Amino acid sequence: MESCGEERQVKLLGAGWSPFVLRVRIALALKDIDYEFIEDNLQPKSELLLKSNPIHKRIPVLIHNGKPVCESMIIVQYIEEAWGNKAPIVIPKDPYDRAIARFWVAFIDDKLVPCLRGVFTGQGEQQQKAIEESVANFFVLEEALRTSPCFLGKLYFGGDELGSVDIALGGMLAFVKALEKITHSVLIDAEKMPLLSAWMSRFCEADGVKEVTPDPAKMHESVAALRLGFTSPPATL
Repeated sequence: MESCGEERQVKLLGAGWSPFVLRVRIALALKDIDYEFIEDNLQPKSELLLKSNPIHKRIPVLIHNGKPVCESMIIVQYIEEAWGNKAPIVIPKDPYDRAIARFWVAFIDDKLVPCLRGVFTGQGEQQQKAIEESVANFFVLEEALRTSPCFLGKLYFGGDELGSVDIALGGMLAFVKALEKITHSVLIDAEKMPLLSAWMSRFCEADGVKEVTPDPAKMHESVAALRLGFTSPPATL
């Protein structure tokens, strides 16, 4: 563990239901870094959040030695660089492996996340289309596990230990599970995606993950309440 002095220097601003905050919490747990978690549920947004992330005004924000770092995977990269002497290595050292990891992190954030957001906020045909697109993107990841020399036969996308791709995707899993129940949909089918499902089980039971993963019941409650805010018709006078 970090010293008490170091602990006071590291703060994480976020909400327990946020998959992006969970990414950072997993990275901090893997590196065994103590930190102060400051809950911010964005209703309303705190002065600390607005001061720390004045551009996007969103969580997560890591504050290290009084300096804020924003955006979940940028924070994960920062954690690796700031505490690079602590195992495990979550960002590959090899340039090619690092490029491959960045490619798949970008795929998750640019292709998968917008579709999941569509499932979360959408209704009717719009939501069904988002479900189909989400499933298609999960199939891409299943195929990568099956055929890519970088991932074939390995425990995780990062190899024998969790890496940045695992964190990027794995941080979304608690949210995805809650979303499946709330929308009565199947986004990751264990029979059709056996490799991805097996990876998911290993990831959720990994040290550093299960300790920070939100309680499923509380996650379901939070996601359901948030979705209601997006899908309920506006109140009329």
